[in-house]
Amino acid sequence: MINPDNNDLYDLNEALKVENLTINDYEEICKRLKRKPNRTELGMFGVMWSEHCCYRNSKPLLSNFPTKGKNILVGPGENAGVIDVGNNQKLVFKIESHNHPSAIEPFQGAATGVGGILRDIFTMGARPIAVLNSLRFGNLDKTSNMDLLRGVVSGIAHYGNCVGVPTVGGEIDFDDSYSGNPLVNVMALGLLETNEIVCSGAKNVGSPVLYVGNTTGRDGVGGASFASSELTITSLDDRPAVQVGDPFIEKSLIEACLDAFKTGDVIAAQDMGAAGLTCSSAEMAANGNLGISIDLDLVPSREDNMSSYQYLLSESQERMLFVVKEEKINNLIEKFNKWGLYANVIGEVIETNEVIISHKRKIVAQIPTSALSDDTPVNLHNVMKNPPNYLLKKWKWNENNLPEINEQKIFSLKENKSFSYSEIILKLLANPSIASKRWIYKQYDSQVQANTVFKPGESDAAVIRLREQNEKNKSKVFSGVAASVDCNSRWVSLDPFRGTIAAVAESARNVSCVGAEPVAITNNLNFSSPETEIGYWQLSSSCNAISEACKALETPVTGGNVSLYNESKNRDNEITPINPTPVIGMVGKIDNVEKAISTEWKNINDQIWLIGSHKSETTIAASSYLEYFHGEITGRPPKIDLQDEKFCQSFLRNAILNNFVVSSHDISDGGLAIALAECCILSAKGATIELEKDLNRDDNVLFSEGGSRIIFSIDKMKEKEWSNYLKKIQINSQSNVYVKKIGYVSSEILKIKIQDKNICDISVEELTEKFNNSISGYF
Repeated sequence: MINPDNNDLYDLNEALKVENLTINDYEEICKRLKRKPNRTELGMFGVMWSEHCCYRNSKPLLSNFPTKGKNILVGPGENAGVIDVGNNQKLVFKIESHNHPSAIEPFQGAATGVGGILRDIFTMGARPIAVLNSLRFGNLDKTSNMDLLRGVVSGIAHYGNCVGVPTVGGEIDFDDSYSGNPLVNVMALGLLETNEIVCSGAKNVGSPVLYVGNTTGRDGVGGASFASSELTITSLDDRPAVQVGDPFIEKSLIEACLDAFKTGDVIAAQDMGAAGLTCSSAEMAANGNLGISIDLDLVPSREDNMSSYQYLLSESQERMLFVVKEEKINNLIEKFNKWGLYANVIGEVIETNEVIISHKRKIVAQIPTSALSDDTPVNLHNVMKNPPNYLLKKWKWNENNLPEINEQKIFSLKENKSFSYSEIILKLLANPSIASKRWIYKQYDSQVQANTVFKPGESDAAVIRLREQNEKNKSKVFSGVAASVDCNSRWVSLDPFRGTIAAVAESARNVSCVGAEPVAITNNLNFSSPETEIGYWQLSSSCNAISEACKALETPVTGGNVSLYNESKNRDNEITPINPTPVIGMVGKIDNVEKAISTEWKNINDQIWLIGSHKSETTIAASSYLEYFHGEITGRPPKIDLQDEKFCQSFLRNAILNNFVVSSHDISDGGLAIALAECCILSAKGATIELEKDLNRDDNVLFSEGGSRIIFSIDKMKEKEWSNYLKKIQINSQSNVYVKKIGYVSSEILKIKIQDKNICDISVEELTEKFNNSISGYF
């Protein structure tokens, strides 16, 4: 037996604090090793036993997710999920977070978040074809939040634009809970270019372990542990834990790796992301049920006198670890060198299930692979049986708490004055969470690779043409994929279960609105500390909701990311947790991208229709209207009937494929009035709408949310065929869902009537000015 050097003296209490480990963890480590760990080994356990790497608080909850389905080729456990999208094409996709790094170094934190998720994609043998992002910041009336937004957007734009992958969509929300802890979630998609999926499990004892890419420095040391702890007033001191990326090296790495994978000479591949060389070597060994030995003296370094601890915990970017065929090693090294990349053999696959690390001719770590990877600790928590009292109190809110409507004017509890419906619509459109994000996405290159069907903001989901890189499509009929990222964190904060159900449903609805069939999800679970009763209850409720919704909608989970401890502590040690934010990344497939549709109205006099569920609730409780106009975040979010949701989406997709529907838009933030306004703005056309009266209040008709609702327009030349189609479908007053005409496309003005009463009359020009100039007005 090889024994590592145990003469490494260190202050145990200080070391445990640095590594975010407990004394119980230390005792368990000693038990696993059958000796005391040295300082390097303790650092390896620190990162591998962090929430970021081993999901020690969330693993039991994640195990309940549905992960299998007819299109699922690779589920959780690999670098990314893989689905079959037809025509012998496979889509690779995943979402990851870079929240804590972006909070203290927004440009590099966001940039390396893009780089990291791209490596997860091409490590599987796929060419990255698109990036989406889900961002959360504090309200823009604070300069610090504006600076964070500017830095994050610049970082995403810099890395994505330079590496040549289009940023095609996403979502952005603003709330005070994110002021000290912004969220930066990045989703990437790739099209498989190899015959076989490249997996991470090491094989063949004696095979060389090849280090490829950039050099190793001290940047990012301890990044995984840093990402698994709360942010405090002193977190700025942790800037060294933020990595520094180089998109031009990443671009070379993409091309070189895909070229190498096509040879079949790479047996296994793993990118060096969180926990760097420690995590990549341990996971490759564990996934292959073998071991790995590594000599740190052979690792290309960019700094002198680096310790074994720094080599192993560095999160320097643009680095990969391969297991390769021994007889092909020289050919592979030559390929990588041609791209200006380092390529060094630094170790080999061994038979014993251990990770053995040597440095300066001395073994500095010898750890069972299971202790670092597949047999890591799990923290069990008791789950609250009932919702907390503060939520039960909020759930009692109802619309009777609002002022009465007086002569078509509503008194704002937030501003203590009355406004007309037209004024309210304009105020909601100008709120940064609803307003156009054009100032942001115009900084992204969304058209590179020439496969983006709709620009950001033009459709409810991004649509990407799937074009074989080396083969000509003689029929010129291209299939495609759609992708959307969604979460209404206000709803989740008020009811984690209902709010998360709604997030899954909305992400699928957005994909359906472009004509694509939802297939699978990846998720990013952004929550506060799981060590509090409420924090763990929120996480548990949300995970249960994902399981239920994904089973009902037949969209399995292929993987994702858990980001906990998203909370900030001020100088008075007061903790502010973020709103729980389970971001859902949904992907779908469409056989012919020419059938995909966008949001804007197409032709004057096209009919405007509404589909929705009688059983899915609609309410102004928990709505954008209630928060942004009345200043109240309260009420219980509406319940969604998932079977009705599924039917509404299927109905819409079939109507699109049958060439009846020419535009569609889901009803979400701001309700029906805002959805109609957005369609008018995007098309520079108006709409004339007549709606049925609500039994209680007209603002319910305009601004309520929920109901699995979608507005869509029908080609004016196909009204008769559409009428016959509806009779064939047999939707009537006895059905659980309704489909009804509410108006038609007109020119220049949005006119809304409720029961023959004029409610609003707003020019499209005025709508557009409020919508487009809100966020840019802050800068």
